[in-house]
Amino acid sequence: MTTPRRPRLEGQPVSPTNRAAARPAAPLTAVGEPEGAARKGVPSVVRPDPGAGDGRYPVAWLVISSPRYGHMPTAASQCQCGWNRSAIGHAQVRALIEAHTAHRTTCPLRNPQEGRAAA
Repeated sequence: MTTPRRPRLEGQPVSPTNRAAARPAAPLTAVGEPEGAARKGVPSVVRPDPGAGDGRYPVAWLVISSPRYGHMPTAASQCQCGWNRSAIGHAQVRALIEAHTAHRTTCPLRNPQEGRAAA
């Protein structure tokens, strides 16, 4: 007695048994322009790149939040140079705001030191 064969799964292609089935088809030749080309459409207008800026980009962020009036405020100060501070409470948030403002004058990304001595 032989075991019955399992039924094939749907969508599975039948594997070729001869080598001729593996040859690539000849490329189709294209003549003329494609049907439905955009020759009747509205001509495109070249606009300036909206992402192109004036060379400035953000370096440091100060985020202050308070869930509701009268609750504890929180703040976070981050900079790409590695400055990363956070604070909870009114007095600490005020101190962090002052420290963030002071960091703007000492940040090596905003104030590069190279070339200052040479000038």
